[in-house]
Amino acid sequence: MEKTPTFSTGQRLNWAMASFGGSLINGIYGALLPIFYIDYLGLVENAEIIYAIQVVYVFVNALNDPIFGFISDRTRSKRGRRIPYMRLAAPFLSLSFILIWFSPSGNLEIFWWMVIMTCVYDTAYTIIFLVYSALLPEITENEQERQGMKIMASFFNLIGMILGFIIPDIFRNQSMFLLQMSMIAVGILGGALIMYTTYKFKERPEFTRVDAPLPLFKAIVATFSRKSFIVIVAANFMAILIQSLIIGSLFYIADYITISSSLPLLLGIFLPLLFGIWIVPRLTKKWGVAHTNQYLLALAGIGLILLFIFTDTIFPSFLIYVSLVIAGFGFVGPLVLNDIMFFQVTDEDELKTGVRREAAFFGINALVTKPAQSLAIVIPTALLAMSGFIPRSGNPPVPHLPQPVEAILAIRLFIGLIPGIALIIASIILIWYPLKGEHWAEIQQKILILHEEKAQKLKDLQRS
Repeated sequence: MEKTPTFSTGQRLNWAMASFGGSLINGIYGALLPIFYIDYLGLVENAEIIYAIQVVYVFVNALNDPIFGFISDRTRSKRGRRIPYMRLAAPFLSLSFILIWFSPSGNLEIFWWMVIMTCVYDTAYTIIFLVYSALLPEITENEQERQGMKIMASFFNLIGMILGFIIPDIFRNQSMFLLQMSMIAVGILGGALIMYTTYKFKERPEFTRVDAPLPLFKAIVATFSRKSFIVIVAANFMAILIQSLIIGSLFYIADYITISSSLPLLLGIFLPLLFGIWIVPRLTKKWGVAHTNQYLLALAGIGLILLFIFTDTIFPSFLIYVSLVIAGFGFVGPLVLNDIMFFQVTDEDELKTGVRREAAFFGINALVTKPAQSLAIVIPTALLAMSGFIPRSGNPPVPHLPQPVEAILAIRLFIGLIPGIALIIASIILIWYPLKGEHWAEIQQKILILHEEKAQKLKDLQRS
């Protein structure tokens, strides 16, 4: 049996550059967009505009993933079925991200501008990172190598997310011009890093030359018939909702609860994440991928519930940072291990269908989970609109203080209690995930044999 492909530290760094570029862009998008809508554009007073934008966005956001997932899996180009799409979409990602922050004034103008730009942005981001995710399990079957590549990508993903808070925080209270100029620089750099990765890796041809794509209806039925897939998607919905809520809400804690820089909050949540991703391999060796993810989700949920409690003024403020540290360490689970579990699902599926279909699984997953990103904007909007929240004003725009007591409670709910409960539910859902222990070890052995057979078929085709 042939050895599975392995990767050097330099190759892992090359792989991680696309993750860094994407998270730099998407980190700012996720962190700044909710407060940009509600507070900077003042749409809390016209919340129906945000709801209308999200109705259109969630429709496009949910459908483009499965559609493109099936397109990518069925592509049989000599150049590959993953990397060429990344190169095509990267410029659109950069341009749409930049233009979002140049929204015109006027409710109708804001509506159409944001609908068009966010939908173009999401479609480009979907294409790039759906095929990026689908490519990793194809280039190596070895679960330790997959974890090594994913951990390096997750580390730089976190660096990008941290910069996604720091960069706008430097400029957002100075002037819109400086904020917009920084967004231009970020958009260009992020797109360039994505392009860099595409020239450092090649696809394995046996999955396009040997595998015959499943008919569309049969592929859909096969996807939804996997119990392992249904379980991980249900848990992932909660994880995506929480990630989006937390990223989009830290500025609210800094501006209206701690009334300080957001940097200590960022350090509180991201330092344990940066530390935690490097000990994940030790945890998975002891408990396995599924159980490790389950325990870490529960820990993150406990941390967020504590955050809701400790943001009450009766508690000393340092406890806020303690709860963020607990939650941050728990977030390592979904950050690193969710994709590893999807790789397991696609390995199981390949044994049953004979075809690798990563993009279809990631696409259908997004059909279910992408609405969580819109919920992460709708929930704070609805709670703040009902609570009498007062948006910022002035030039540069500054937070309105003090806020009504009800508005502070609303912030505490959508940053702590609501996401905390959702993560506990996600942890419970993973009890039913079947790819564990001896059953998973057996699948790993069979997939190596199948891939060796496909490699031999490719050699036979090339000779003939």
